[in-house]
Amino acid sequence: MIKNSIEVENAMSITQSSTAILQIGTSRFLQAHADLFLSEALAQGQALGPVTVVQSSGDAGRRGRLQALAAPEGFIVRVQGLEAGQPVSFETRVTSVRRALTTAEDWVEICRITMEEVEIILSNTADQGWMPQAADTLTHFDQAMSYPAKLTHLLRARYQGGGRPIQVMPTELIPRNGDRLRERVLGLAAFDPAFANWLGASVRFVNSLVDRIVSAPLDPAGAIAEPYALWAIEDCPGLILPCVHAAVQVVPDLDRIEKLKLHILNLGHTWLVADWQARGGHEEFVRELMADPNVRIRLEALYRDEVLPGFAAKGFTTAPDYVAATLDRFANPFLNHRLSDIAQNHAEKIRRRIGAFLDWSGADAPQLRTLVTNTASPDD
Repeated sequence: MIKNSIEVENAMSITQSSTAILQIGTSRFLQAHADLFLSEALAQGQALGPVTVVQSSGDAGRRGRLQALAAPEGFIVRVQGLEAGQPVSFETRVTSVRRALTTAEDWVEICRITMEEVEIILSNTADQGWMPQAADTLTHFDQAMSYPAKLTHLLRARYQGGGRPIQVMPTELIPRNGDRLRERVLGLAAFDPAFANWLGASVRFVNSLVDRIVSAPLDPAGAIAEPYALWAIEDCPGLILPCVHAAVQVVPDLDRIEKLKLHILNLGHTWLVADWQARGGHEEFVRELMADPNVRIRLEALYRDEVLPGFAAKGFTTAPDYVAATLDRFANPFLNHRLSDIAQNHAEKIRRRIGAFLDWSGADAPQLRTLVTNTASPDD
């Protein structure tokens, strides 16, 4: 098994039919992120194994996608954007998926695969999939359950089938996603104390942070994505990596990466929207703002004069490189990132992305402080 980024010689040998990774979720994000990384790593003999994809929603309208995901010829991911200011555009074919199943029809087979083959359960499910459901209290599987409840019953099948240790890796954009999922699963497993004890001792829940803009799906499977990609995995005792790949980083903790993403990339998006609203702009997409020299110059000055000094004071030596990559991502001429989407919950985003940056960094940032002050409600 791949224990870390340098011990690749211990990678598990697999058969064509065996799948060491069970992926819950069929999103275009996973297709252009984890599935692509695994496909490229498998070609180099540096992946734990191929994937069984599981659709947990039971949406019959996505059956065509399921078939296409597991097609022998694979599916296409188109990468388009800027790297170091230069245009990038190419297609690659993803062949890491061996099976595609659905919890609505294939539960028994999914349990068998979980018991006999799987070393890692990977997930990226919709927000509503995490919401508690009435069926979650049942002591047997039901399709109406939330994702954490379905996972609980999959892990119970593993426990009843011999109880080999297993690793769970959520990639949903939830802070401390592994810890949060572990807490939910342990609570749901309380009906079976022996099973709950096994969960606490034998199931490793891993925190991670993922980042890649996947702008559009391809039909019937595949996606269009930007060049930038990151899968940051928090180190922990016994960690098993799904693959060795340039986009996969093992870090002591996720705090530094979370700060960069929240207070550079997300902060920049929020500043762009605030500036756009203040001047009554008619642009629709982020790339249109970045094509305006006046807007870009002012954003670059904001990063240079108000944001980077705060990161420098905290010892973040990689922040300038992250800013450069962020500017390329914003300027991506292929990406239709709507300003109206970013503008949703704008006041709350100013508080979390900009106000929290000022509190954390103590930076002398008059423009950002003015923005926070002007947005604060009378009760704040």
